[in-house]
Amino acid sequence: MKALATRLRWRRKSRLFRMDRTQIVLTILLAAGGYFMLMPLIYIFNHSLKPYSELFLFPPKIFVQEPTLSNFTEFFVVIQDSTVPVTRYLFNSVVVTGLGTLCVVVISALCAYPLAKHKFPGHNLVFAGILLSLMFVPEAMQIPRYVVVANLGIMDTYWGHILPHVAAPVNVFLIKQFMDQVPNELLEAGKLDGAREWTIFSRIVIPICMPAIATTAILSFQSIWNDASTSVLFMQNDAMKTFPYFLSTITNNLANQVARQGAAAAAGLVTFLPTLIFFLAFQRKVISTMAHSGIK
Repeated sequence: MKALATRLRWRRKSRLFRMDRTQIVLTILLAAGGYFMLMPLIYIFNHSLKPYSELFLFPPKIFVQEPTLSNFTEFFVVIQDSTVPVTRYLFNSVVVTGLGTLCVVVISALCAYPLAKHKFPGHNLVFAGILLSLMFVPEAMQIPRYVVVANLGIMDTYWGHILPHVAAPVNVFLIKQFMDQVPNELLEAGKLDGAREWTIFSRIVIPICMPAIATTAILSFQSIWNDASTSVLFMQNDAMKTFPYFLSTITNNLANQVARQGAAAAAGLVTFLPTLIFFLAFQRKVISTMAHSGIK
């Protein structure tokens, strides 16, 4: 009897049993959609653990039947044959991604703040130009970017990796839209207390907009970490190239080959893991930004 009473009490408290039919159906549909969105992630992990006998199955299977670590062994053998030590590529990627993400976030926030809170003459035209730049695909900008980097004399330097990523109109738009919701009265109160513009920006606006800042940091980290184009276009010295470029040399021209397919599968997971870890560290901020927000 006591067990039955406990079960009935648990059912009364459970959210599932307090839902109506519509809520239950929506919960099931959302759970199914969430599982579907996780499939690429599940596939990457399973694919890296597949033996050669499963890598070439047709039709391909998502889940591995006989998991093995031989792909990672093959991957480490391949990287040991590199002319430039793989640690150099990793060091370059860490420096470029870290500094690049910091620069993008800071510059995007500094650009968004006057657009959101200082209605200077022509601010609508500037913002329209930023929105217009979203229409250009990256391929259309490669030649202008190369000309700028070459004329600045930053080929074969870390700035050659970082500078092409600094202009991020998507990040400016996201932060600006978030800053628009910060009450002007809060900024006026700071000015009455004697706070200068930089103090208001750094101690009032930025802490409130941390969800948007974290989201732009994730987007920038993912873009910079996975980008091998700067190594191809702006770096002639192999010692200045990044880890994604090195991994791309492993996976290039493998469409019709059997050799190194296991290493390529492991390389895909190795490339993806830093982005996943960075996202998991800031996922709450991202959810807060998307659920949005701001100050009620």
